[in-house]
Amino acid sequence: QVQVQESGGGLVQAGGSLNLSCTVTASPFSDCGMGWFRQAPGQGREEVACINPLGEPMYYRPSVRLRFTISRDNAKNTLYLQMNNLKPEDTAMYYCAKSSYNELGCYPYGGWGQGTQVTVSS
Repeated sequence: QVQVQESGGGLVQAGGSLNLSCTVTASPFSDCGMGWFRQAPGQGREEVACINPLGEPMYYRPSVRLRFTISRDNAKNTLYLQMNNLKPEDTAMYYCAKSSYNELGCYPYGGWGQGTQVTVSS
């Protein structure tokens, strides 16, 4: 089973940037699609972006497209989410997980890590 550990969150002002990392162990990382998901206060968990095993982004949530970039380094078993021009609406706990995908979104099917908190002040 896949194991994940997220890091890189923090408190930033609107317009700032963060780079999240997710280190994956216990599963063949290079064979797995992966995704970032988030849960904001008072809302359910939603997809942010997902990526295929070769490192090609498969989906971005419309509200983050052009601001966020998902990438992976298979040699390091690590998934990244570069977040630029952050907005208060991005405030959430961010998680990574195995993910399938289609043109409509990302679909997690494994366990979650502890998550990393992103807080954007206005």
